[in-house]
Amino acid sequence: MNSPDTRSALRKYGQVSAQGQTEGASPHRLIQLLMEGALEKIRVARGLIERNDIPEKVRQLNWALSIIDGLRQSLDMEKGGEIAQNLKALYDYMQRRLVVANLQNDPCILDEVTGLMVDIKSAWDAIPDVLRKENQGALQHSSAAP
Repeated sequence: MNSPDTRSALRKYGQVSAQGQTEGASPHRLIQLLMEGALEKIRVARGLIERNDIPEKVRQLNWALSIIDGLRQSLDMEKGGEIAQNLKALYDYMQRRLVVANLQNDPCILDEVTGLMVDIKSAWDAIPDVLRKENQGALQHSSAAP
């Protein structure tokens, strides 16, 4: 088991690492980092359930809940339309499920939430490729125009 000094050092390292990744990051990358953070906290909480470290599990799941709440609050409901509404409902569902997983120490529920977040993240990760292809198509079309 890690000593309190080791845990403190690891937390500080994580904070410095996160700060380095967020400085100058695009809004798209910041959302990716939030999703990655939520997935990491859920993964750690799953291991803590298996080791029966309840206080740390609670801390990690609370952190995951905060991250998902941040993702939910970042939605632009006006511009996002139906997609934003669906994501909001999905984030709400994921938060409710994490609370149940926390209360019941149920790693299967954590796996369910992980799967949902991975699906959302995969779609989010594909956005730059889609935009790049659309922009290339538009450039080719405009350069072919008289």
